[in-house]
Amino acid sequence: MDEVDAKQPMVSLLDIFVIGGAVGFCIYWFFIRTKKKQEFTEIKRLAPMTVQRTQSFDPSFIGKMKKTGRNVVIFYGSQTGTAEEFAGRLAKDCNRYGMKGMAADPEEFDMDDLPQLKDIENSLVIFVMATYGEGDPTDNAHELHEWLQNDQDLEGVTYAVFGLGNKTYEHYNAMAIFVDERMKKLNATRVHEVGLGDDDANIEDDFVTWREGFWPAVCEKFGIEATGEDISMRQYTLTVHDDEISKEKTFRGEPARLNSFNTQKPPFDAKNPFMAPVIVNKELTKGGDRSVMHIELDITGSKIRYEAGDHVAIYPINDSELVEGIGKRLGVDLDVVFSLDNIDEEASKKHPFPNPCSYRTALTHYLDITSRPRTHILKDLAEYCTDTADKEKLLAMASSTDEGKRLYNEYVWKDHRHILAVLEGIPSLNPPIDHLCELLPRLNVRYYSISSSPKEHPTSIHVTAVLVEYETRIGVKMNGVATRYLSNKLPTDSLKPTVPIYVRKSQFRLPFRSTTPVIMVGPGTGLAPFRGFIQSRDNERKQGKKVGQMILYFGCRYKDRDFIYQDEIEQFESEGTLSKVHTAFSRDGPQKVYVQHLMQNNKEEIWQVLEEGGHIYVCGDARNMARDVHKCLLDVITSLGDKSTNEAEDYIKKLQQKGRYAQDVWS
Repeated sequence: MDEVDAKQPMVSLLDIFVIGGAVGFCIYWFFIRTKKKQEFTEIKRLAPMTVQRTQSFDPSFIGKMKKTGRNVVIFYGSQTGTAEEFAGRLAKDCNRYGMKGMAADPEEFDMDDLPQLKDIENSLVIFVMATYGEGDPTDNAHELHEWLQNDQDLEGVTYAVFGLGNKTYEHYNAMAIFVDERMKKLNATRVHEVGLGDDDANIEDDFVTWREGFWPAVCEKFGIEATGEDISMRQYTLTVHDDEISKEKTFRGEPARLNSFNTQKPPFDAKNPFMAPVIVNKELTKGGDRSVMHIELDITGSKIRYEAGDHVAIYPINDSELVEGIGKRLGVDLDVVFSLDNIDEEASKKHPFPNPCSYRTALTHYLDITSRPRTHILKDLAEYCTDTADKEKLLAMASSTDEGKRLYNEYVWKDHRHILAVLEGIPSLNPPIDHLCELLPRLNVRYYSISSSPKEHPTSIHVTAVLVEYETRIGVKMNGVATRYLSNKLPTDSLKPTVPIYVRKSQFRLPFRSTTPVIMVGPGTGLAPFRGFIQSRDNERKQGKKVGQMILYFGCRYKDRDFIYQDEIEQFESEGTLSKVHTAFSRDGPQKVYVQHLMQNNKEEIWQVLEEGGHIYVCGDARNMARDVHKCLLDVITSLGDKSTNEAEDYIKKLQQKGRYAQDVWS
C-alpha cells in the first residue's frame, strides 16, 4: 500500500466524524425538538374528525398562555379521566377570580418553559396528579416525572398540587407528594397545602374541600377577590347535522380513528383497538349467587403479543336499557347526529369525545352514565329545573358547605344514583341532552389480568371476571358495565361476537430463571395471572426444563361452588408443576378462614422461599387481603429473620425494588 492510500482511511474517519456530528445535530433539532409536532400530525391523519389540533402547533405552553391572555395552567396526570376532569373544573373556576386558566396535558408541552411562568403577572401552575400502580406516574405524566428530577431554578414560580390516590394502596398519592417535594426543592413557592384525594372513600368530597381552601389562598397571594358571580358556562357549541350526513363520516363507537372497527390495521393500541372474536364464554362457578366468567378472545392474525401477567384492556358499552331510559326521560330522538365543538379555538381538545355521532352512540360508547354524577354536574343541571325547590336542592348538594356535603353524600353517594336515577328523582329537571353529553365524564376502558400464557395459548387471550350485579338501597339495579357487556357476548358455531381490545404491558412477571421458586397468593379471580404463570412453567417442564417450586395460595367462599379452575389446579399439582396448593374456603367451616391465615400457619415455608431467592406475588383485593398478606410477611421476616420491624420493612422494600415481591391488586 502506498503512502497516499495509507492516509486515506484517516481522512475518511475525520470526514465521517465531522459529518456524523452535523447529522446528529440535525437529527436532534429536526426529530427530537419536533417530535410533538410529528405526533400530532399523525394523530390528525389517523383521526381527522376527532382530535383536530390548531393549525400551527406550538409545544410552548408559555407562548400559548401569552397569546391567549392566560395566567393559570393546570397540568393533569390522568389514567381514567378524573384528574383531567378536576383540572377542567379548576380552569373554569379561574373566571370567578378575574383569572384565565387552561387545563393541559404535560405530555403535549415542553416543560422546559416552566421557569418562564414567573414572567406572566399573577401566574400560577397547578398540578392535578393521579398515582398509578405501585406509586408510578400516569402514562401521560412520565415525562413530567422525569423532568422534575432535573436540577433547575423555579424561583418565582407559584404552584399548588392536588393528588388522586387510594388509601388501600401502599404508595398513597405518591405522585402528588413527589411533585410537591420536587417543586419545593427547585425553589418554587407553594400557595396552598397539598390536597390528597382518596378514591376509596369520596374523592369528590376531598376535591371540593381542598378547593374551598385553595381559592382564598390564591386571592391572598395575588391580592385579588372573587367577582361574586357564580359562573356556569358552556365549553362546547352544538351542531345538529342534517339527515344527509353519511354513515361513513360519523363515529359509531371507535375511540379515535374513524371506521377503525371496520378497517382493522395493526398495530393495535388504545387509539386503535383490535376487534377480537369471543370464541369461549363459559360459567366457572357452580350455583350460588356469584357468577365468574371464563372468556377466550381470539387474536389470530392481529400481531398482538402478550406475556403472562399482562393486562387486556376492553372497551365496554353501556346497557341499552339505561341508554333508552335517558332518551325517553328527556324526550329526545337518540338517532340525531350532532357535534360538540370547543368554543376556545386555541384549545388542543376540540371535542369531548369522537364526533359527529348520534346521541345513542355517545351515550352507549363514550359517556359514563352509570357512575355517580359529581357536584359540578348537579350545579350546572340545576339551571334547568322549572321547580324552585328542585333547583335549590341540586344547588345545595353542589355547594361546599357541610350541609351540602351531607346532602350529596346521602342522596347521591350512598344511594349510588347514576344520572338517570337523578333525572327520574327530580321531575322538573329537563336539561338539553347536548349539555348533558358535555358534562358527563368519558366511559373508560376496563383492564383485566390475562389468565393465560402465550406459551400455551399464543393465538388467544383468556379473561376471568366476576359478573357484577347488585341493587342499591333505593332499589336501583346496578350492573358492572364491562362484565354485563361481556356476559352477553355468547359465541355460537356460526357467529363469534367481537369486543375491542388491546394489551397493556405489566411488570408483573415470572422470574427469568425457571428454577426460581415462587409463592402466588390469589384468592377468587386473583388467581387469573397465576393461571398464566402456571401454564408457562408447565410448558417449560414439559420441554424437559427444570422448574422451581410453585406454591399457590387460593381462597374462595365455598369449595363446591366457587373453586374456579379446580380441575386444572389439581392436575397441575398431580403432575408436579404446582409443588403445593394451600386452599381456604371461608364459608365452609364454623370460622372464616382466608389465605392470609394459611400463610400464618406456613411461616417457615415462606421464609425458606425468601432465603432461596424466591419471589412472592399477590393478586386480588387491596383493601383487606393484600394488607393482611403484607402484615404476614412482616411477621415472617421479624420472627424468623431475627429483624426489627424497621429492618423488616426495609427488607420488603428491597424485595419490591428487585421485583421479588410484586402486587397486582385492586380496591
